[in-house]
Amino acid sequence: MPIAFVLINTEPANEEKVLKEVSKIEGIEEAYILYGVYDILAKIETESMENLKQTIIWQIRKIEGVVSTLTLIVAEEGG
Repeated sequence: MPIAFVLINTEPANEEKVLKEVSKIEGIEEAYILYGVYDILAKIETESMENLKQTIIWQIRKIEGVVSTLTLIVAEEGG
């Protein structure tokens, strides 16, 4: 089961709106507003790499107010 963290930049003053929309997406386990270079951090868990790609490209990036994303795919879990 692929896990990824997506860092999201939004248009100014759109963080809360984008966070609400991101949180509605299936597979989003956690999402937070950040201080710093990026505005939102979302953790995604999907059934396949194809589902991960679809979630990022066709759902997150299509949200009004999203300017850019940076995806970090987990290589190995600690525990």
